[in-house]
Amino acid sequence: MESGDKDEPLETRLVRVRGDVQGIGYREACVRRAHSLGVTGWVRNRMDGSVEAILQGSPEQLANMCAWLSEGMSAALVEELEVTEVPPPFLRFDIFERLPTL
Repeated sequence: MESGDKDEPLETRLVRVRGDVQGIGYREACVRRAHSLGVTGWVRNRMDGSVEAILQGSPEQLANMCAWLSEGMSAALVEELEVTEVPPPFLRFDIFERLPTL
């Protein structure tokens, strides 16, 4: 699915993934999944062992991405997915990338 349809509403979510999600390639898999869905934003590890992401796209794209994040990848054990809606105005992202640990 590609983003970019001007008629489709753009939404932004801040997501925190808790569980065994660091040191297993979770962020790289997240980047690949976001690219395949047309989701923009970023993902990074947090010092507390969680993974944090900003997701931007249509409601359907974000629902698909959050479903993937909650299932994780086969090596991940996701214990909690916390999703917060970011109200407009918000920065528009052109790509999805991996950021350094915070």
